[in-house]
Amino acid sequence: MSNKKTHSLLAVIFIFVVWEISFHVFNMKWYLLPPPSMIFESIIHNAYLLFSSLATTLRIAISALLLSVLISFNLAIIFYLSRFVERSIMPITVTLQVTPIIAIAPLISIWVSSSELATLICAFLVAFFPLLTNTMSGLKSTEKNHLELVRLYGANKFQILRYVVIPSALPYFLSGLKVSSGLALIGAVVGEFVIGPISGHSGLAYRIIESGYQLDIPKMFASVFLISISGIILFNLIRLISFLILRKWHSSFQLSD
Repeated sequence: MSNKKTHSLLAVIFIFVVWEISFHVFNMKWYLLPPPSMIFESIIHNAYLLFSSLATTLRIAISALLLSVLISFNLAIIFYLSRFVERSIMPITVTLQVTPIIAIAPLISIWVSSSELATLICAFLVAFFPLLTNTMSGLKSTEKNHLELVRLYGANKFQILRYVVIPSALPYFLSGLKVSSGLALIGAVVGEFVIGPISGHSGLAYRIIESGYQLDIPKMFASVFLISISGIILFNLIRLISFLILRKWHSSFQLSD
């Protein structure tokens, strides 16, 4: 384990230790801020309920992320090839991005009969735009000298796109993917907050709401903790993928960064 990761782990352990000690020393109320020991006890006690809800939330978030990858990458290529299409569709994507998802989630739940599909759409709308804009930036940032060189060798438009433009955009795409991974999880949780209470959706956000009604504050913190840990794992998984793909030729993507 690198020194940087060791320091981060020690910092997290230190925070939990100080939190636990402060709870007992200052006689803090458990229903305001439960100690880490009580939160972990709640995770163990409600393991089946929490982890089944976590699986539901992660399934929606990962599905939304994969859908964002598929659509944004292909749409970015279409925009790159056609300025007319970009000028026609880009304002729509910007409008969807700047509209708060919590404002349109109730409408989506009305239009779509399945609560899980409605939550998936919410997560997709949040994760889609950063991936699209990063990919477009990468496609447009291809070195002009490289383009001129392959044109001199007689490459056509699609050969240039495949062998020069897309590889040059790959670091931008993977950078956007790291951002979108967290946003997909946020979108799934927000969708569950709005749609879950209506439909009985069983994601972790619904467990947070349920815990609030039951005044089970440790379980509420346990749900938030599992969401945070899942986001960290998902982010680092994509960092690892980026490292494996780009380590041999792109210096800015290093596993130790």
